[in-house]
Amino acid sequence: MDKRLLSFGHGYTAQALAARLVPDGWHVVGTTRSPDRLADIAATGVEPLLWPGSDAAALISKFPNILISAGPGADGDPVLAALQGHFETAASGIRWLGYLSTTGVYGDHQGGWVDEQTPLTPSTKRGLARVVAEQAWQSIPDLPLHIFRLAGIYGPERGPFEKVYNGTARRIIKQGQVFSRIHVEDIVQALQLSLGTPSPGAIYNLCDDDPAPPEDVIAYAATLLGLPVPLAVDFEEAELTPMARSFYAESKRVRNDHIKQSLGWMPTYPDYRSGLAAMLALKSS
Repeated sequence: MDKRLLSFGHGYTAQALAARLVPDGWHVVGTTRSPDRLADIAATGVEPLLWPGSDAAALISKFPNILISAGPGADGDPVLAALQGHFETAASGIRWLGYLSTTGVYGDHQGGWVDEQTPLTPSTKRGLARVVAEQAWQSIPDLPLHIFRLAGIYGPERGPFEKVYNGTARRIIKQGQVFSRIHVEDIVQALQLSLGTPSPGAIYNLCDDDPAPPEDVIAYAATLLGLPVPLAVDFEEAELTPMARSFYAESKRVRNDHIKQSLGWMPTYPDYRSGLAAMLALKSS
């Protein structure tokens, strides 16, 4: 396998992937919009690239593996907005392109189950923007596209412990509300499996095996810390930002059978309890 990866939008998940690839001899180039992040990215063994502001287009034809983590903005997918023509020209020479999307594309199913065959009926602006972005990538002929629809991501430095510890966590109760989630290391495992066995056109849901109400996760985090379980707050009475409130606009359970059967993927953290316990053990070590 040609061990070169170009990572557009080298953020939380892409960094976790690079942490596995670089020690295995991969050359990873990661883009960022922030000059302040260049040194931090370089310190992880990844070659940083300020973009926009540099000639990323020249790299598309040189890197056989490409990861797109950058989310759509007001003007659509930022990578395609600037570089679609270059991807169309280089498509047949790319070995693997992974696009990190979201299970928000399925919209609200009132706690019901969804899989990759479920029609896309997003109920938020963010979900609709992802559907449009997915379709834009799918429209490029001969592009070996792999779409990963991610549930709510958690992992080291991204979880409920800090808010529980400092007393700002709330158990917001909305009847019937349930979310699927995924530990970042299980995303990385899936991306590595897909890199090893490309299947152009594939779409995979990535989530654990235990969709759960968000208040249960907060309560378990408090229990692990040996702290009182935060008081319950009714959703209708909770003071939430528009962004936070939008997360409660959708309730669904996401199936992951397809990626298990296709790639042999099995989550290391099949539920939030195992994931949170591992995170706390890491912080304590």
